Amino acid sequence: MKITIVGTGYVGLSNAVLLAQHNDVYALDIVLEKVEMINKRVSPIEDEEIKNFFKNRELSLKATLNKEEAYEDAEFIIIATPTDYDPITNYFNTKSIEIVAKDAIEINPKATLVIRSTIPIGYTERIKKELGYENIIFVPEFLREGKALYDSLHPSRIIIGEKSQKAKILANLLLKGALKKDIPVLYTSNTEAEAVKLFANTYLAMRVSFFNELDTYARMKNLNTKEIIEGVCLDPRIGQHYNNPSFGYGGYCLPKDTKQLLANYTLENIPQKLIEAIVTSNSLRKEFIAKSVLDKKPKKVGIYRLIMKTGSDNFRSSAIFDIMEMLVPFTQLVVYEPMAKGNEIENVIFKNDINEFIKECDLILANRVDENIEKYLDKVITCDIFQRD
Repeated sequence: MKITIVGTGYVGLSNAVLLAQHNDVYALDIVLEKVEMINKRVSPIEDEEIKNFFKNRELSLKATLNKEEAYEDAEFIIIATPTDYDPITNYFNTKSIEIVAKDAIEINPKATLVIRSTIPIGYTERIKKELGYENIIFVPEFLREGKALYDSLHPSRIIIGEKSQKAKILANLLLKGALKKDIPVLYTSNTEAEAVKLFANTYLAMRVSFFNELDTYARMKNLNTKEIIEGVCLDPRIGQHYNNPSFGYGGYCLPKDTKQLLANYTLENIPQKLIEAIVTSNSLRKEFIAKSVLDKKPKKVGIYRLIMKTGSDNFRSSAIFDIMEMLVPFTQLVVYEPMAKGNEIENVIFKNDINEFIKECDLILANRVDENIEKYLDKVITCDIFQRD
């Protein structure tokens, strides 16, 4: 079966590798460098599992810039283009999906379009009407940056936004590529599948915010955060997961998904308080961290790593950026981030040498602690209790 994946970010590329084990997969992108890297079996993103598959597995995978080559005769065209949240419109920017969908329908009017980008609730049914094309299915992804292929091979569940024979074929393609057995499959409507995605991520954001506020309370009352969390999480209904305090939730999914869900409530006049409180809580947490730093009156503050997660090469929407913005007017910031080019932020010094970085800073702000700074905890401000993501 010929399957086309549009977009080779962590969602698109992990899907392409998963499906290329048993199908002829074309990966369409607009960036020549990424296309060339994929065809040479060099991963353009940081993902150990993808690197391993490129090196050791036979994959029927071709990357291309040519949309005619990619779309023609494909049975499924999977759209995995970015949909960033637009704070001006209070809505995901879905233009990339619409451009792809129009091109795909024009070139291959028999293909089933599968949206794996994150979208607002109700979007798929609306776009089907606008395009006059019924053959569109939404399939949410639940992937972590840096672990995207691993999560594709070991999915917690597969949710398909349609109840049809096509939906079953699509689910079986994903199941066949996976290594995990006995994966739950749920068939819903497109709109319910969209809701699952946003509500799942908003729940995770709520959990992050809960333990962050617990940590804020403990710090202000001079209590042991770790002991409180351990005691709370011994209740099996709560569990020992997603409970490590941080500077705030960030990354590609949680900030935009919570804001989009809140916008869905607001625009449709649906009563809520909790969803809004999650978004507000995250902002308050960052303000608390910034104030904790400034109260110490440092001359130079080190920012240890910009990335949100271990094993990722991406620091878009990292919580630390908002904290840095609050600190810049009052103190000199020095950043250690091997993944950065060194010119991402104005009025900030970038250091490539870890020893120089540590020596130069009065104190160091570290969202997560690792072996590089374990010996210098006397000058480190961190919320990382369990030393894990």
